[in-house]
Amino acid sequence: MCGITGWTGFTRDLTTEHATVQAMTGTLAARGPDAGGVWLDTHAALGHRRLAVIDLEHGTQPMRTPEQGRGDRPRAVISYGGEIYNFRELREELVLLGHRFATRSDTEVALRAYLQWGTDFVHRLNGMYSIAIWDTVREELLLVRDRLGVKPLFYYPTDDGVLFGSEPKAILANPLARAEAGAEELCDALLFLRTPGHVPFRGMREVKPGHLVRAGRDGIKEERYWALEARPHTDDLSTTVARVRELLDDIVPRQMTADVPLVSLLSGGLDSSTVTALAARARAAGGDRLATFSVDFTGHTENFRADAIRPTPDGPYALEVARHAGTEHHAIVLDRARLLDPAVRRTVLGAWDLPFNFADLDVSLYLLFAAVRQHATVALSGEGADEVFGGYLWFSDPKARRAETFPWLKLGAHRGLDPRSLFHPWFVDGIDLAEYEADLYRTALAEVPRLEGEDTENAADRRTRELGHLTLTRWLPILLDKKDRMGMASGLEGRVPFCDHRLVEYVFNVPWEMKTFSGQEKALLREAASDLLPESVLRRKKAAYPSIQDPAYDRSLITGLAAAAGDGDAPLHPFLDGDAVRRMTARTAAGSLSEFERILVESTVRLDDWLRTYGVGLTDVKGAH
Repeated sequence: MCGITGWTGFTRDLTTEHATVQAMTGTLAARGPDAGGVWLDTHAALGHRRLAVIDLEHGTQPMRTPEQGRGDRPRAVISYGGEIYNFRELREELVLLGHRFATRSDTEVALRAYLQWGTDFVHRLNGMYSIAIWDTVREELLLVRDRLGVKPLFYYPTDDGVLFGSEPKAILANPLARAEAGAEELCDALLFLRTPGHVPFRGMREVKPGHLVRAGRDGIKEERYWALEARPHTDDLSTTVARVRELLDDIVPRQMTADVPLVSLLSGGLDSSTVTALAARARAAGGDRLATFSVDFTGHTENFRADAIRPTPDGPYALEVARHAGTEHHAIVLDRARLLDPAVRRTVLGAWDLPFNFADLDVSLYLLFAAVRQHATVALSGEGADEVFGGYLWFSDPKARRAETFPWLKLGAHRGLDPRSLFHPWFVDGIDLAEYEADLYRTALAEVPRLEGEDTENAADRRTRELGHLTLTRWLPILLDKKDRMGMASGLEGRVPFCDHRLVEYVFNVPWEMKTFSGQEKALLREAASDLLPESVLRRKKAAYPSIQDPAYDRSLITGLAAAAGDGDAPLHPFLDGDAVRRMTARTAAGSLSEFERILVESTVRLDDWLRTYGVGLTDVKGAH
């Protein structure tokens, strides 16, 4: 998986900046606990932290070509994180073209593919990756991010070049970067969506999914190399089911390539169960047994309360799938004390670097991954299936479908997740949050691909395509960010088979009536996995990732919100509405918060902690200290 960072500066000599580059690289040690290295040139510096997954003995980075470029410099140098799942096929092709390899690593394949095809090499990659290549002949830095944005990559333009890193902390370790935020950045922090390219640190950008960035003497240029396209779907239902299964049969074993222990996360839901069943078959074919892991909470059985997003508990279903697939299953049981541990929560904030938050789901996911890391280095999971196959409530809820905004914001506000509700109206109006949200929505809708002759298409189908595109481009990135940060905080590589771009491209254009042909959400996936899973799981209604159901948890966390509102030195103190905070506190004392209220409370506290921990200077914000 690894962490990458670096720096270009065309008016300075970066060979004198070893200490700074080493400091930037050191911030990513959790992403790459196995090795680290830096490479310095006059106008470029690359850093790398390695999590060894393939070719453990070789593949050291930054990796240089044996061919020389300008002067005695190597032709090109790469710092790379992620996995290229088709690297073996690419290697065979490159060998036939005359290339020679010194390692078995996918890193060397990516580097030599660049030498062979230039920037067009990105079209040949199947995988999740963030790539930085310094071309010594062109004196140009190339930054590349995978199509769905599974792996993160940030950059920060400077007066004479650019800083970049897998995480913002690597960039902020350079004195040229400043931790600042204005009205736009606060809007990004308050809204529950990830706008491609936007980062809540002023001046910092994110390489957008499916994009590459060139940084040279003539400035920084961004190019898109992949996007979802609207195409007519001509396959009938049986052919479509067969094609989905054919893709999954290729994707899951392909993503199991590793020279280290690999396991599967298993909740007992349709998505993780499908991945697990396919992985167990592939592992059994080699004579081995797959290990699976799930998360649960002490007292969860007696405290469980069914609701619209969690109608059933995961535990019994996970065990049933494990027995059915023949896996060695482990349930990681967490308690309230661990979830509220201040040291754990600081680690979670430090892993994010950003003020985004999923309440206790963040913390429990980190603790789950930390436990899994004691057994394995790589874990398969089911993220992406709801986005690809349309599993969320907002695909069918009439209010959400009619909303003139991102549908999850509409549903969240209806259930108590309104980022405006704990702040003074003058603050919300002062940063123009409503107009900012509306502008982001207009921009997102303008990106939705349309079928030729779409004017004849009915409004329901057109809206469903819009919802699918919004979900894949504005909601899925939040979940991928969460999975990446919480996993890499423990040095655990997460792989997401449902985010293979071939599957995403195909299913995106499948008509809604075919995706739900049986009347149940994700009917297409259920049918494609019908021979893999127990009937109970095939019929099971979607249930969200588990959340602790313990009233004492809510009573403990509300103190953080009260502290932010009552502490005159707290960064958010001037902006919080004391009366609204007291009402939320009273509701908590009377019983448990709803999950959406919990996320609202924890998100507000997380924003205050983020501003304080990172020393974020607020500029152009009314009422700021």
